[in-house]
Amino acid sequence: MSSHRRTSHTARRRVAAVALVGVSALLAAAVQSGAASAAPQKPAPGKVDPGAVALRLTPSQRAELIRDADAAKATTAKDLGLGAKESLVARDVIKDADGTVHTRYERTYGGLPVLGGDLVVDTAKSGRTERVVKATGAEIKVASLTPAVAAGTAERQALSAAKADGSKKTGADRAPRKVIWAANGRPTLAYETVVGGFQDDGTPNQLHVITDAATGKKLYEYQGIETGVGNTQYSGQVTLTTTQSGSNYTLTDGARGGHKTYNLNRGTSGTGTLFSQTSDTWGNGTISNAATAGADAHYGAAETWDFYKNTFNRSGIKNNGVGAYSRVHYGNAYVNAFWDDSCFCMTYGDGSGNADPLTALDVAGHEMSHGVTSNTAGLNYSGESGGLNEATSDIFGTGVEFYANNASDPGDYLIGEKIDINGDGTPLRYMDKPSKDGGSADNWSSSVGGLDVHYSSGVANHFFYLLSEGSGAKVINGVSYNSPTGDGLPVTGIGRDKALQIWYRALTTKFTSTTNYAAARTGTLAAAGELYGTTSAEYTAVQNAWAAVKVGSRPGGGGGGTSFENTADVSIPDNGAAVTSSVAVTGRTGNAPSNLLVDVNIVHTWRGDLVIDLVAPDGSTYRLKNFSSSDSADNVQETYTVNASSEVANGTWKLKVQDQAAQDTGYINSWKLTFP
Repeated sequence: MSSHRRTSHTARRRVAAVALVGVSALLAAAVQSGAASAAPQKPAPGKVDPGAVALRLTPSQRAELIRDADAAKATTAKDLGLGAKESLVARDVIKDADGTVHTRYERTYGGLPVLGGDLVVDTAKSGRTERVVKATGAEIKVASLTPAVAAGTAERQALSAAKADGSKKTGADRAPRKVIWAANGRPTLAYETVVGGFQDDGTPNQLHVITDAATGKKLYEYQGIETGVGNTQYSGQVTLTTTQSGSNYTLTDGARGGHKTYNLNRGTSGTGTLFSQTSDTWGNGTISNAATAGADAHYGAAETWDFYKNTFNRSGIKNNGVGAYSRVHYGNAYVNAFWDDSCFCMTYGDGSGNADPLTALDVAGHEMSHGVTSNTAGLNYSGESGGLNEATSDIFGTGVEFYANNASDPGDYLIGEKIDINGDGTPLRYMDKPSKDGGSADNWSSSVGGLDVHYSSGVANHFFYLLSEGSGAKVINGVSYNSPTGDGLPVTGIGRDKALQIWYRALTTKFTSTTNYAAARTGTLAAAGELYGTTSAEYTAVQNAWAAVKVGSRPGGGGGGTSFENTADVSIPDNGAAVTSSVAVTGRTGNAPSNLLVDVNIVHTWRGDLVIDLVAPDGSTYRLKNFSSSDSADNVQETYTVNASSEVANGTWKLKVQDQAAQDTGYINSWKLTFP
């Protein structure tokens, strides 16, 4: 075996501040004089068929379940086989009608937080553990908890990274903290430094930089501020829920967790001034009145709250009944909007020339959904998980727009269709065919993770459109769509309401911080199985929609062949002996085809180390991937085509993997054979 030296693996993608967001119009004037207006009542748009849906827990019930999970965390850790230095911290819990409890945990090692160590435990009503979804399959173990480099080195590294990304007025928000970094395979003692200041477009900076505590090299970076872009014009009159205090009214929504809307009046820090006036009619539909933007933001927050409440039984962003708050008129001519989880708030700029505030419905739905993601799966905002993070906000932002059912801005699958960001009337993004924006990916490929997260999101956006509406030409609310498929086969949609239910359940009970597209397919299939059954049309549609964006293959009989899959994790020894994972092929006649498909999903921090073979039932070996000392990218997520026509199809096939160089580790996450 050979050995080679290399610098620590770094994040190779810049997280851009410019993002997405569909917009709408809806300005405002609240009506009702006297007491606060009542929250509008709307029926849940999609009723899930089976009984395995989440119960609507009160804040006290949720808190009690989290206390119970924390009280039993030592026993849970032991049952999961965690090491003596590892501990669990319960972060969230969802309970199904059948008594199943999904508990989301953070992990610590030697008292240090494990970034990328989160997991979800599904416990049946009987107390039996049914399923565990981990962000990493690697054993959490480091040789020493004593850094070899000083914290100051990490801080300088982080500031340098922020400046390289174009940030201005950078400075460490707080001293670097020691962590265990486990999101890229081998757990490593590291520092996490958060850099403040401003990004290159004026967006607040919250750059998290992970630095190897042994070498001082950067391991990873991601942006904590998740943003949107727009240039909106509005129309329409809406009802707002406000609060009366004496002779004044304020933009305080007592029906939705006490959500408040503030005026920053061109400032960039602090909370601002709560909108307050003697009249309960807010704004005049133009920028001449500062309350117009406040009314639009207040309305967007209310519709987003109602969408989550009535569609998913979710009470607020954290599901604890507490409202976030909104800030409008941020900065001077700031053409953006963003969610900041550290302040639990949504912030809107006033657009170019302070003429078009970004206080629009789709902006609110998209950006506040970043908050939901942060408080559930916590998808890392880089690589494929970052694309899934962005797509989740596109998906739920679209859901909010359809839910609001506002005549001035009918629901559609176009992101930013009203902001004219391109100057020619075209949308910012298209869910039916993402590549129409000139940058987004229609389908998955091994290079998708290297795209900006707002372009890699196209794969999931396309999947969601196909799952909802199907492929081909269609007209919805006056908008024409024509969605292609990556495998050339048609997809029949199941409706947006069911597609939303599947995505939400996967996000809240299956996804973790490191979920990639292959794992998203696994998670959404599990969610569809729980909601509608594994033999249902909905389950099959999820398989077909993913196959149509080149993630996995179609089920047998669907035109895409028959598949045999092994999803059990198999650790790959560092610079060690080869390991294998097996699948048993049955029910076939004759020989294997000349175009046998081998889908490989391996998590590894330096994929060039790996040699991968397919082993036929008679022991014949087919090389899939050779060793390469220059291929430093993460992970192997590829579909290989093998001419196996000389092999008998039935029997035990094996994937054989060997790590042929030191310093990097990983595991076989899953692999699959497909007979076209």
